[in-house]
Amino acid sequence: MKNNKPMIIFGEPVLPGENRTINVEIARLHTTTKLNIPVIVRRSKIDGPVVLFSAGIHGDEINGVEVVRQLISKKINRPTRGTIICIPIINMYGFVNKSREFPDGRDLNRVFPGSKKGSLASRFAFHIVAEILPVIDYAVDFHAGGASRFNAPQIRITENNPELRMLADVFNAPFTLYSKNIAGSFRNTCEKANVKMLLFEGGKSLDINNAIANEGVMGVKRLLNYLNMLDPKQVVEDALFPSIYIKYSVWLRAKCSGLLHDYNLVGKFVTKGTILAIITDPFGKFEQKVKAPHDGYIINANHSPIVYEGDAIYHISKTLPDGDE
Repeated sequence: MKNNKPMIIFGEPVLPGENRTINVEIARLHTTTKLNIPVIVRRSKIDGPVVLFSAGIHGDEINGVEVVRQLISKKINRPTRGTIICIPIINMYGFVNKSREFPDGRDLNRVFPGSKKGSLASRFAFHIVAEILPVIDYAVDFHAGGASRFNAPQIRITENNPELRMLADVFNAPFTLYSKNIAGSFRNTCEKANVKMLLFEGGKSLDINNAIANEGVMGVKRLLNYLNMLDPKQVVEDALFPSIYIKYSVWLRAKCSGLLHDYNLVGKFVTKGTILAIITDPFGKFEQKVKAPHDGYIINANHSPIVYEGDAIYHISKTLPDGDE
């Protein structure tokens, strides 16, 4: 069914069949230099769902930016029906500075839904919520691990939400984690606005990993194909295995400070006692083995070469919650 109504985004009308890049300016740099955030909108002439693909809420999580970039460069964002909105970099300020936060020191993903008269981060969150959320039905927000921690490719959803579970099955990332919404997060605000969001985590900050990016792109193609929005010229590949669902997990922390020699087991299933890494001192006096406390999948690994006692170094799945045997 054709739709002749314009879609208004940040005050700009986007007509059916139109391709628009809307440059959004919330505030300027302290040098008075403009810093625009491009919002790339493609509408089909045929009515259908509106899907948002966003990345860079944390300015140093470049791998997510690469996923959305590929959606545009490979023309995956051209819907056969409905509308696809791509925002490759939400936190342009942090991206320019290779920083997680906004210039005001705030984490953008903790200030949603924002405030029209609040901090810079809060004001930007307010405009995203006011201008984007009312027009979208679905969203995938791409993230990466922070502070040198490498995430295995995973979708995060809340538990007991059958519709999100179905969409996660369709996306079919290697792992799907049940994860509670965090107050102030974009995902939490989307849920309250009845926008069905999948949060993708993969790779680490200030890094581009082609295998992780490919998982994100393939998942998007499967999702768009499910929504009957994908151009038939695009090739959809089924995942080799169904997504592994993880309900419980624990962080393994360093028992001493030193140099961390990772054995590169992220994404793998390990048995209790498997050596995941060794921690050494710089002077050759000791080596301490880091062993898996139980069977499980390694879904996050610390890639920092230097760790301190108590640092989180591995995130490992488990079959029961903490305290249960």
